[in-house]
Amino acid sequence: MQKLTVSEKTLNKYFGILENLDSNSKQKLIIKLTRSISKKPRKFNNLKNIFGAWQGSESAEEIISDIRDSRYDYRKIEEL
Repeated sequence: MQKLTVSEKTLNKYFGILENLDSNSKQKLIIKLTRSISKKPRKFNNLKNIFGAWQGSESAEEIISDIRDSRYDYRKIEEL
């Protein structure tokens, strides 16, 4: 998995936003960032593990039909 690298300019923009946080929020953010550094990267050996697989007995057509049937149309068109 490739990690995202950002420029110093981008980091400064993030810091400009984050420096206005209260102390408690900053501490929580520091903890989360520290934990993310110490975690081992997760390995994905199968695309199903990344996105999850749909499990159901319905066909695609049945699912599409259910979605369309559940839509509501609240528009009221005024006559001219």
